[in-house]
Amino acid sequence: MITLRNITLRRGTKVVLDDASVVLQPGEKVGLVGRNGAGKSSLFALLTDRLQSDKGEVDIPRQWAVGEVAQNMPETDMPATEFVLEGDVRLMAARQALADAEAAEDGHAMADAHALLMDAGAFDAKPRAQALLMGLGFKGEQVDASVNSFSGGWRMRLQLARALMCPAELMLLDEPTNHLDLDALVWLEAWLQRYDGTLIVISHDREFLDAITKVTLHLDEAKLHRYGGNYTAFEAMRAERMEQQQAAFGKQQERIAHLQKFIDRFKAKASKAKQAQSRVKALERMEKLAPVLASADFNFEFREPVNLPNPMLMFDDVACGYEVDGVENIIVRGIDRSVLAGQRIGILGANGQGKSTVVKTVARMQRAMGGKITEGKGLTIGYFAQQEMDVLRPEEGPLSHMVRLAKEVSPQAREQELRDFLGQFRFVGDMVNQQVGSLSGGEKARLVLAMLVWQRPNLLLMDEPTNHLDLNTREALSIALNEFEGTVMLVSHDRALLREVCDEFWLVSKGVVSPFDGDLDDYQRWLLDQSKEAAKAAKDAAKALAKAGKSGSTAASATTPAPLAAAAPAPAPAPAAREDRKLSGQARQKLADQTRPLRKEMDAIDAKLNKLADERTALEAQLAEGKATPAQIVEAGKRLKAIHDELESAELRWLELSAEVDAIHAAA
Repeated sequence: MITLRNITLRRGTKVVLDDASVVLQPGEKVGLVGRNGAGKSSLFALLTDRLQSDKGEVDIPRQWAVGEVAQNMPETDMPATEFVLEGDVRLMAARQALADAEAAEDGHAMADAHALLMDAGAFDAKPRAQALLMGLGFKGEQVDASVNSFSGGWRMRLQLARALMCPAELMLLDEPTNHLDLDALVWLEAWLQRYDGTLIVISHDREFLDAITKVTLHLDEAKLHRYGGNYTAFEAMRAERMEQQQAAFGKQQERIAHLQKFIDRFKAKASKAKQAQSRVKALERMEKLAPVLASADFNFEFREPVNLPNPMLMFDDVACGYEVDGVENIIVRGIDRSVLAGQRIGILGANGQGKSTVVKTVARMQRAMGGKITEGKGLTIGYFAQQEMDVLRPEEGPLSHMVRLAKEVSPQAREQELRDFLGQFRFVGDMVNQQVGSLSGGEKARLVLAMLVWQRPNLLLMDEPTNHLDLNTREALSIALNEFEGTVMLVSHDRALLREVCDEFWLVSKGVVSPFDGDLDDYQRWLLDQSKEAAKAAKDAAKALAKAGKSGSTAASATTPAPLAAAAPAPAPAPAAREDRKLSGQARQKLADQTRPLRKEMDAIDAKLNKLADERTALEAQLAEGKATPAQIVEAGKRLKAIHDELESAELRWLELSAEVDAIHAAA
């Protein structure tokens, strides 16, 4: 069980957590949500002891191993598989124990080390690591390539695979989907759904959170609020809670106004001085409710295009690829399609099939390797690159970007006009001159969006536009794209965005572009079918190898076919060996069974406490109005005394139950 008690955490002058408390039960899958900059990553640092709280206590079982995706970019020539294997801390400890025992020529220690290796699953560790790599989109020939041979996004996938390899009781994942495409994302969802430890994930992907989480932890205004449900349920419950809070605030403001009016009217009258003073004390004692202050929404819209050519584009036997040392590498060929005005096209396909290559070719970022692309007269392309720095200059500020853009695509604009325009995208004050290289991912993405809007394009090419956007900005982008009058071609792993924006899909697969006849649910089923076929082929190959093999064939089959089988979701690592997993699951179930009636009674007491508090507030308000008859005042006084006694009794029982639950967990 994870317990945060009255935590206060400061980062510089900013208060990230203010007297925050929450309890998370073993095995819960939790979505940690909140606006950008609220302190979600700081909370992760607190849980892993990289930060220390200014006040309060953090309680995590000492024996728990914690898995986390390292945020640094790895720099090593180590093979990818070996890099991922190092994430298994138990396996690494067992290997080191064996090496130390062999160096000391200690036979007893060697036997113990071999037992540790067996418990850590050393016999199938390499196939498991390669299964993770393949599930995250790596090809068979890449699993043993040098880490340094991969680009930045792929190295972050390696860090994710390394974290998943850890047999952890607590898994902390900070934006794990940022560098994944849709097929890898679907695989990761399936893996995490089977993971039997405690999971806390930060993500701005609504469907991802809905698929894997059952608890939502909202970090807002330096407080932690726990909601029982996934992100969609959280939104509904939070909206209801905010409505109730606003209603309670309104009622209290009415009561305060009434008391203040009485004080102002009678404080100078000797006959009413005592009552007026009583009202003053009542005001001083009153716990003031705060109004509901929702975070400012971010909204923008694309300007109306100057014209809408139809068709926008025509592909005639087009081949797309890239050139390396003068040698052409064609990835997609034979594209014969048209793009019409007003179309909303989602481009689907597994990683490495050529989605981004097709988009870059249309965006004129690289030439076509064959065939012809005919552009409609007056075509204006707005391109959002997957790597924002492809279209940004790191040493310049947002204002410099806009000044140069205004000269290129429209009559010169006054500096103040450009500053006002950037302000719509949350670039205010000195931020307009801050070097782009020092901006956050979300800020860079907003700058690219601002530049797109200024260009008034009629064709938008969006390659993973949501990678660094929070949920509010994603929703604003979805609305803006739906209201855009031109054509959209969209590559994204954000299924909510694809569902809301696109009305047709192209599939890039096996070197061709073809229409996909179905929706995203059909596509996910198609991906799973492809994985099953690949897994079946791998099993057949393994059986054939085992049948034909002689001595040593078993060892070969343990290492050779593993990467092929990895197309299917890999089994999630357990915190310990198989028997330990069974006992751990049984222990958790026993704990749950023991504490369930206690927690059920605690929930009932919570509801009763809320009801009694509401009744007390209503009675106090009734008495404060001064309109009650003497008999009503007597009855109200009796009821208030009874409520006070019931509250004390209920609160005492709640504390007793809480102590019992803590004692059961402590004894486990």
